[in-house]
Amino acid sequence: MVAAGSNPCPPLIVGVGLGGSFEKAALLAKKALLRPVGEKSARADVAALEERLLREINAQGQGVHGFGGITTALAVHIEVFPCHIASLPLAINIQCHAHRHKEIVL
Repeated sequence: MVAAGSNPCPPLIVGVGLGGSFEKAALLAKKALLRPVGEKSARADVAALEERLLREINAQGQGVHGFGGITTALAVHIEVFPCHIASLPLAINIQCHAHRHKEIVL
């Protein structure tokens, strides 16, 4: 997140896929972005990790559009899948806030 800086146009939603094969982890990271903002994981350990990562990302102080502030990310959502202990694939997908906006013209 530090290296990404303001490039992904914060405030962000961060999707994390953990486990399975790498392809499965990438799919889980995309799926995580579709969860309603702020909806925590059903697993208590994963929900605690989501909260911790959100706090740490926001503590960096990049803020909206990189201008500084306390809100760099709106949410961190993590989806998990079983995998062999010797391999723990991880995929991270960052979504710009603009993808959460919608309009309709009648």
